[in-house]
Amino acid sequence: MKIFAHRGLSSKYPENTLVAFEKALEYKISGIETDVQLSKDGEMMIFHDEILTRTTGVKGFLKDFTKAELKKMNANNGYSGVYEIPTLDELLDLLSKQNGLIINLELKTSVFEYLGIEKKVYDCIVKHGVKDRVIISSFNHESLVRMKEIDSSVKTGVLTGDRIFEAEHYCKNLNAENYHPFFATIKPERVALAHKLGINVNVWTVDEAEYVKMMELSGVDVVMTNCCDKFVEKK
Repeated sequence: MKIFAHRGLSSKYPENTLVAFEKALEYKISGIETDVQLSKDGEMMIFHDEILTRTTGVKGFLKDFTKAELKKMNANNGYSGVYEIPTLDELLDLLSKQNGLIINLELKTSVFEYLGIEKKVYDCIVKHGVKDRVIISSFNHESLVRMKEIDSSVKTGVLTGDRIFEAEHYCKNLNAENYHPFFATIKPERVALAHKLGINVNVWTVDEAEYVKMMELSGVDVVMTNCCDKFVEKK
C-alpha cells in the first residue's frame, strides 16, 4: 500500500505551500495530492478551498483575484511566517525532479467549473514531462471525461464522498483507472471487485494509525494522509 502526502505534510506546515511539499519529500512517500484552481486571469493556482478565508484570512473566492493579487496573500493558515500560494508551474518545477513520484492533481471543478482548466493542466504536465506519473482527479466527473477527450492516456481518478453502487463499473464506464472514495465508505469486497477490473482504489484522508491499518487489510492501493511522517520513514 502506497502513502500519498495530502496537500504536502499538511499536519505540520501550511497546506498546499511549497514548504509543505518540500517537507513531505523528506519522507519515503510514493506520491503527493494537491488541488488546482484558476485565478481571475487564468493562472493555475495550488489551493484547496474556493473561498480564501480559512488559510489566508482574505474574504472572497480565489477565482475573483489575479495571480499577482493572490501572490501577495499569506497562506500561512495560522502558522507563523509568510507562505505564498504556489502556481502549478512552481510545484511541478519541484516535483518533476522527483523520479517515480506520483502526482495527484485534483481539479477543483465541482463548485466553479473553470472551463478550459483541463487543457491548461494538460499542457502544463506535458511541458514538465510528468504526464505519465500524474493522476487527474475531480468530484466533477465531467471534468475527467474532458481530460480523457484531450488525451486518453492520462490517468484519472473518480473522487467521491458517497457510496456509489457498483463503483468499479461506474469508473470503468468513465475509462478511469482509479477510484478515490472517502476511506470510511470502502469495503474489502468492493476493493477486490475494482482490482478485477484493473482499477486502483486510493482513499482519502486517513490520519489515524488504526484506520491506516484497516485500509491496508482492505487491500486499498493508496492512502492519502495529512501526516505522512507517521507512516513512512525519512529518506
